[in-house]
Amino acid sequence: MNERYTWYERRGISRPVFDCSEKALEKVQDAFLDVDRVREKRQLEVLDAFAASYVSESAFIHKTGYGYDDAGREQTEAVFARALGAEDALVRTQFASGTHVLATCLRALLSPGDELLIVTGTPYDSLRMTLDGPSRQSLSARGVKIKIIDLDDHGDPDSEGIKGAITDKTRMVYAQKSRGYSDRRSLLASDIRKIGEAINEKNKDAIFFVDHCYSEFVEMTEPLEEGADLIAGSLIKNPGSGIAPGGGYVAGKHKLIEEISEGMTAVGVGRHVGPSFGMTRLLLQGLYFAPTVVASAMKGAIHLASLFQLAGYEVLPAPLDPRGDIVQLVRLESPEKLEIFCQAIQAASPVDAFVTPIPAPMPGYECDVIMASGSFIQGSTIELSADGPLRPPYDVFVQGGLTFENARLGAMLALERIGFGDRR
Repeated sequence: MNERYTWYERRGISRPVFDCSEKALEKVQDAFLDVDRVREKRQLEVLDAFAASYVSESAFIHKTGYGYDDAGREQTEAVFARALGAEDALVRTQFASGTHVLATCLRALLSPGDELLIVTGTPYDSLRMTLDGPSRQSLSARGVKIKIIDLDDHGDPDSEGIKGAITDKTRMVYAQKSRGYSDRRSLLASDIRKIGEAINEKNKDAIFFVDHCYSEFVEMTEPLEEGADLIAGSLIKNPGSGIAPGGGYVAGKHKLIEEISEGMTAVGVGRHVGPSFGMTRLLLQGLYFAPTVVASAMKGAIHLASLFQLAGYEVLPAPLDPRGDIVQLVRLESPEKLEIFCQAIQAASPVDAFVTPIPAPMPGYECDVIMASGSFIQGSTIELSADGPLRPPYDVFVQGGLTFENARLGAMLALERIGFGDRR
């Protein structure tokens, strides 16, 4: 008997599922090598960012109250800026989520009469109310005109449509790099460059803002190196490595960062307040490990795609497709299978493995959502997690995996429990 199989057998994996996983891995070895090349380059760049920012032990000192002259906060923001190819950055635990960061940027930079052009279709469910909800705090209620352009039939940015929609009142062009709860592909660095070129042809003054959640350190370059002016994301996703306890970041042009800092706190106060509370060591450690942890998550997603494709399921992206984020979609076509899949991921998690997730209402979403995340940091999606809205075609969205072994076990257990052979 294969000794390696016994390691998984005792965790509820049958021999057919194990053998299918082995075959899945054989098919994606070249893709794993590509992931390793990205990891190596980006890990060295992060190390350079630490050295160039003169990170010292003083960064770990606690600051409280207003947080004036917080050396740790300033060093952390300098490292993030360099690692992401930015002129400047805000990195704050005061941001509650990625949606909070995005909403802060939008409200800070858009005024009545401005136009916001979204070029990747309807954004995440959780951001829609900020754009056009009934609240007086929504952008539309404040007099911001919002236009939305879908990707073309091939899932590519519609350059001609973008150029046709941009006017002299277009203050911001917004792109969501990750897929969200949709079956469209994630954007690649080449797509960001294409959008940037279209913007510059029509209105060089328009701000090109990229929602970068789930996408940091996935490719050789970041959007700011490809023509974007601003990116934002969550620290409980890729750049936090399951170490950062919370928070979010914004990175990009210095002038925009200063303006956003005043929207984050108050005019005249800006970035000078907001104490680190001694969290900077965790934020810096999270960033330090990010390229390596993201590589583990990427390999987990590729293996999952290969495994479920062999089992007869539709997967997006396909195992060998280019990837712009860590998210893997599996089309289950059944609410029962969606629940079982998420329950299996929960059972393979290091925390709360005994808990059974069930569908429930979720703030910001229009239908019940089921979420599995047995993580060290609540809601951390760089840790192994799976979720999906309870609506046809019952797609499950899997992301994360601090270690590849955990991600592999979760994928095998999910296939085992929904019934290996049902789709073959």
